[in-house]
Amino acid sequence: MPGGAAPPAGPADVMRVEAPVTLKAYLMCVFAAFGGIFFGYDSGYISGVMGMEYFIHVIEGGEAVVLAAWKKALITSILSAGTFFGALIAGDLADWLGRRITVILGCGVFIVGVVLQTASAGLGLIVAGRLVAGFGVGFVSAIIILYMSEIAPRKVRGAIVSGYQFCICLGLLLASAVDYATQNRPDSGSYRIPIGLQMAWALILAVGLFFLPESPRFFVKKGTLDKAAITLARLRDQPVESAYIQDELTEIVANHEYEMSVIPHGNYFQTWAMCFRGSIWKGSSYLRRTVLGTSMQMMQQWTGCNFVFYFGTTFFQQLGVIQNPFLISLITTLVNTCSTPISFYTMERFGRRPLLIWGALGMLLCEFLVAIIGTVRPNDDTAVKVMIAFICIYIFFFATTWGPGAWVVIGEIFPLPMRAKGVALSTASNWLWNCIIAVITPYMVDGDKGNLGPKVFYIWGGLCTCCFVYAYLLIPETKGLTLEQVDQMLSETNPRNSAKWVPHSTYAGGELKKGAESENEVGHVEKTDGYTSAEV
Repeated sequence: MPGGAAPPAGPADVMRVEAPVTLKAYLMCVFAAFGGIFFGYDSGYISGVMGMEYFIHVIEGGEAVVLAAWKKALITSILSAGTFFGALIAGDLADWLGRRITVILGCGVFIVGVVLQTASAGLGLIVAGRLVAGFGVGFVSAIIILYMSEIAPRKVRGAIVSGYQFCICLGLLLASAVDYATQNRPDSGSYRIPIGLQMAWALILAVGLFFLPESPRFFVKKGTLDKAAITLARLRDQPVESAYIQDELTEIVANHEYEMSVIPHGNYFQTWAMCFRGSIWKGSSYLRRTVLGTSMQMMQQWTGCNFVFYFGTTFFQQLGVIQNPFLISLITTLVNTCSTPISFYTMERFGRRPLLIWGALGMLLCEFLVAIIGTVRPNDDTAVKVMIAFICIYIFFFATTWGPGAWVVIGEIFPLPMRAKGVALSTASNWLWNCIIAVITPYMVDGDKGNLGPKVFYIWGGLCTCCFVYAYLLIPETKGLTLEQVDQMLSETNPRNSAKWVPHSTYAGGELKKGAESENEVGHVEKTDGYTSAEV
């Protein structure tokens, strides 16, 4: 109820730490997910472009029919190399300039890279353009998750961050559709149209973000609580003096002051070093969270998803019995896009942990079946159709579980003092493994190299088995908790029991017990002008 007064309660009321979700507040959060479109489009268009006859002739010469493996690896992976460094740089910029401005800056860098790619008429400029664009994608992919996680209400946070993955899928789908439409053009428009269209997505996101508020948690981190209150009121569609706004801001401030008191922060290098402090065996330590975030993004890449999206067209060409591999790539991307919205509901209904466990199990079964069928019945038309069916089922499992789930979790597990850098490191891990896979895959599957063909799915199936074990042992349940409650949960329970944990106290209420070192301590909180000054 916008503008309505909250029922009376103290700041320690664990059941009322956020205002009710309104349509206006929801739509403001949802728009940020649009950043996934150009991330997905930029990742997806290259698969089709590398299979286009005109593009192959531009890169290899008039007689060539395929790109050399090393050129495919270079063109594909150079984007991921740029995004790796872009994500790391964005972690600093997000703390200095703000989350919103960093994303807008990333859009500008990305557009420069797209201009270079569009102007290219050879290998050198398209590689340089994808490297520059990669920096921009790194900015956006790291910080948009941070921004959405910090502004979204807890009850719909999983769905909203899942919307980012849906927009990635939508971008992949648009890329496949544009590639399919331009593949037979006898001129440079065959590849320049798919490349140049990316600028539209970056412009829409940048212009839209000019009208959205900054993250209130960024202002808390900077100590400008008046701006934090105004921003939070705008995001929750409540007046600044609302008890909802005062209590939520009180809890954010108290949590931040607690974290700062536990691990004091020093100069620039010390702020990065704090990401690696603590014991790997303690669930709430900064090191444990950094390892969890970076390894989770690594595992998402280990599922093999980008093999299909990056090299799907050329892989289907190598099977030899598919008449239109561009159409099959479009179908697999359509499955990815149509499946992802299911996670909007399931992420909040069933939680992060069950989806990631069962999703990994579903993927590994499909991948092993594809590998077995491709090994037993190679070059068989019926067998290839069955393989494509299982690849689509595998994509369904990915799109509804690990695709959005990995992004949701990394946006939730880091405390405010290290959140920007923790999300940046996690995203950089995603792009590092993205780059590694893009480099080595052509050498594994190309006919003049490893020539694994469908047998490559034995590798993806084995890695997905690792994802299944990893999810069961290490991924906590964060559904329905505020970011501050996630911090509390990680300190009090382990991943396998995390779903049973319920909030029982607040930082602002001074009742929180956090780990062994504060088990007998009770924080003293003094509330002044609606904010807190906590001594822990």
